[in-house]
Amino acid sequence: MNRVFLFLAFIGVPLVLVGSVMDWPAIPIFLLSCASIIALSGFIGRATESLAIVSGPRVGGLLNATFGNAVEMIISIFTLKAGMIGIVLASLTGSVLGNLLLVLGFSFFAGGIKYKTQNFSIHDARYNSGLLIFAVIVAFVIPEIFSQTMNRQNTVTLSIGVSIILIALYLAGLFFKLVTHRGVFTSSDKETVEEEEEIPEWSKGKSILILLLSTVAVAFVSEKLVHTFETLGEMFGWTELFIGVIIVAIVGNAAEHFSAITMAMKNRMDVAVEIAVGSTLQVAMFVAPILVLISLVMPVTMPLVFTIPELVAMVTATFLVINLCNDGESNWFEGLTLLSAYLIIGIGFYFL
Repeated sequence: MNRVFLFLAFIGVPLVLVGSVMDWPAIPIFLLSCASIIALSGFIGRATESLAIVSGPRVGGLLNATFGNAVEMIISIFTLKAGMIGIVLASLTGSVLGNLLLVLGFSFFAGGIKYKTQNFSIHDARYNSGLLIFAVIVAFVIPEIFSQTMNRQNTVTLSIGVSIILIALYLAGLFFKLVTHRGVFTSSDKETVEEEEEIPEWSKGKSILILLLSTVAVAFVSEKLVHTFETLGEMFGWTELFIGVIIVAIVGNAAEHFSAITMAMKNRMDVAVEIAVGSTLQVAMFVAPILVLISLVMPVTMPLVFTIPELVAMVTATFLVINLCNDGESNWFEGLTLLSAYLIIGIGFYFL
């Protein structure tokens, strides 16, 4: 797998450059861009996995979520620049659904096949549950309800206010979890010993360098990927909602997919859950509001207002994950349940 990622990265990125210069058709550019981003995300995942071994599961999971979401944020910024607000909002929805149902589902399933039952911090689960409810139901649903009786300017103003509050609460949550209440969110002694004995694949310096280079490469490829959306939508009948929720979200979250499943198969469920759920919280409470603020300097301002199907899907995913995770245990059947929910929602978005 590592050789495949290396091949795709070193071949795919130059081919994307050549294709954009020679004005290749949209389909090969799209496929090459997706393959390159997935390969680069693999390097991001491996680098953050090495850092996670050194830094511990909480910080490691945060790093993985951050650099994994950096891929999606880069894609979204270029999409915003192109004026495709619908795709940006849909990709945010897709990230929430993808992380909660697809990434966590595959992690539970893959880990559960190897281990009968896997455990993770129940304190983390309860902490994440509260923030998930706040982010999805309070911060996403309420603006949609209020916007029904507001003009666009007031809706944008409301979105800006909500975005600032979300960012502030997210940063406060990190301070709470990593500083003032760090001892509460510590893995068991047994797990800690296992993590200390594991040797990172790359050194800290090499990991950081690869993270930076991969992120720069992703930024370049993402710009080319965005330019194919409109053409592909016309060719295959894909709506902006489907492109954002399914295509962009899966490609943009490839790093989380790779890393979380790898961690689950190593029985490091604290890290796997932190990657999946932590990434969801980061998307909802940091990436989405940052994009709203960035859109203020773009040609079109993006309000933090989702469609009803998007909201229903996110609320459903949130409550399903909370219900399955609050006991601090996972198994393959719970993973299959999450994956089934993702497939049902995906089919629904395809026909919208």
